[in-house]
Amino acid sequence: MTVSASSPSGAADRQRDAERTKAEILEVAQQEFARHGYAGARVDEIAARMRTTKRMIYYYFGSKERLYIAVLEKAYAEVRAVERTVDVHHLAPVEAIRTLAELTFDHHDAHRDFIKLVAIENIHQAEHIRKSQALAGLGTPVLDLIGAILDAGTASGDFVTEADAIDVHMLISSFCFFRVANQHTFEALFGRDMTAPEHRDRLRRMVGEMIVAYLRGQGTGS
Repeated sequence: MTVSASSPSGAADRQRDAERTKAEILEVAQQEFARHGYAGARVDEIAARMRTTKRMIYYYFGSKERLYIAVLEKAYAEVRAVERTVDVHHLAPVEAIRTLAELTFDHHDAHRDFIKLVAIENIHQAEHIRKSQALAGLGTPVLDLIGAILDAGTASGDFVTEADAIDVHMLISSFCFFRVANQHTFEALFGRDMTAPEHRDRLRRMVGEMIVAYLRGQGTGS
């Protein structure tokens, strides 16, 4: 049986094809922007790698800037998806915050292009992130998650340090981000590759224990 292009199933097939094509473009574009930066990346090169045309990419995304913003939206949405896997309702506060720290470590370790994109966007002073409605509220869920963990930890007596969700998020992110973003300069200066396999498990434990110790007031004189 032939399915008409105007039938509901035909329209659904076209929609799936369009979504698949957009996802493939975003995947290649993320690699190009991470490798060459916003200014250095070329839509022609993305099209060549996709074996499609620049016109087709602009059909889906409108412009190079909108394509770049879509790449940023995708990258940050993936981080938030990882954070949402922390089950604060069934984990004790200490285990919950340690799990969040370790999951962040795992994500940043496995998604090196994300680190590069964040560094590039900071060079541009978050110019493109500020233009994204999707990214405007994307930080709220992780702050709500951390806030819930902190409240539970304070109520249980596990956490005694006064810290808000943004402080804790910054501590976790800075450790995980620095390890990947500064791996080359750190190795050149100190002779240690922080991303080498033999250091991974120790550093993963370190970030979790660092956050827990801070929130418990250990070493703060409290």
